[in-house]
Amino acid sequence: MAQIIDMPKLSDTMTVGTLVKWLKKEGDAVKTGDILAEVETDKATMELESFFDGTLLKIFSPAGSQVPIGAPLCAVGKPGETVEVPKTAAPAPVAAPASPAPAAPAPAPVAPAPKIEAAPVPAPEPPKPKTEAPRIPNERIRISPLARKFAREKGIDYTRLQGSGRGGRIVRADIVAAAANPSALAPAGGGVPSSKSQVANIPASGFRTGPIQEERAVAVGNMRGTIARRLLESKTQIPHFYLDIEVDAEPLLVLRQQLNTGLEQEGVKLSVNDFILKASAEALRRVPSVNASWEGTQVRYFGAAHVSFAVAIEDGLITPVIRDAHAKSVFQISTEAKSLGKRAKDKKLAPAEFTGGTFCVSNLGMMGITKFNPIVNPPNSAILGVGTTVTKPIVKNGQIVIGQTMTLSLSCDHRVVDGALGAQYLAALKQLLEAPALLLV
Repeated sequence: MAQIIDMPKLSDTMTVGTLVKWLKKEGDAVKTGDILAEVETDKATMELESFFDGTLLKIFSPAGSQVPIGAPLCAVGKPGETVEVPKTAAPAPVAAPASPAPAAPAPAPVAPAPKIEAAPVPAPEPPKPKTEAPRIPNERIRISPLARKFAREKGIDYTRLQGSGRGGRIVRADIVAAAANPSALAPAGGGVPSSKSQVANIPASGFRTGPIQEERAVAVGNMRGTIARRLLESKTQIPHFYLDIEVDAEPLLVLRQQLNTGLEQEGVKLSVNDFILKASAEALRRVPSVNASWEGTQVRYFGAAHVSFAVAIEDGLITPVIRDAHAKSVFQISTEAKSLGKRAKDKKLAPAEFTGGTFCVSNLGMMGITKFNPIVNPPNSAILGVGTTVTKPIVKNGQIVIGQTMTLSLSCDHRVVDGALGAQYLAALKQLLEAPALLLV
């Protein structure tokens, strides 16, 4: 008897999956563990494995279809075995006919009805082509003295220009644009440059006008739809508040450079984010009440720091999790974060690798952002926003010196984390990052 493979639940919040593509076709021999297809969930693109040995007899859900959890995807059995299509299978897309259908036979001729002559209706006049009003020959041309002088030097007939200055006044930038593109001048004898000309599309500022991209509508995928729903729930149901703290980043940058220089031959390269992930976990150990989740009638406090970090991918955002980060060294965290980040971008994360986080870090410092307030990622009670390192004057030991600072922003769920508790966490985090040798113990 043929075995039916249904759409599995590949993430904790998944309700439907999209068949991205089939890697096997009907008639192919398969065995347990073979990858049959790629399925897009609300969080990643996953691989669908075969649980049986045999032949792929029938594919019920074509590539591109959305299939609910538990709905049949395909059947595996013995070669030649008959398989009935389940009623819950996703319907195949209807293909357009390759050629037009043959015309219906002409009806038998009938006697024509007598014609009733209608009163002649005059044909409408064709619309007159729109023309731009020519410039009146004796009209005074508004041009700045500098533009007039520059036009004489460049041999530009400024009477054929439309000014970009106030009230249509011709300015020097208009002469510069005309000198660079003489073919865009209006025809001699009046008129202004056509709206299709390059001069009209390049204003005096030098920036091109017109559409910034091709206008289009893109269907919302599973991941983007889930992100939208969860963020809306977070902002409307979680009472957010925000705390900022400025950290002296110089000790961290010095230690990181020393470690990377000493371990360069071993292929080790620590990032600032590696230290922040480690420090975030250690700060949770020192202020454990932040490592918690609101559950309606109770608050759950976690016994381990499972720190997730935001990774931007093509479809949106995903948060791989470093489990038991409090018990791992900064070197272990660095290796694991790089591996998780790569698999996240390749959409190869397993569900266990992006679920179950108890605290989240979002770092936009690498993109030059100095400060931002991220949205709490439920069921976490807090998320840390990391800004870039800024070089600026600071006060040290009563003197003004050039220093390097970094702003950390903590977004908190006020149902779990109060202001004082959030401040304690940021203070612990600041202490660890300003004495980074503590993170190597």
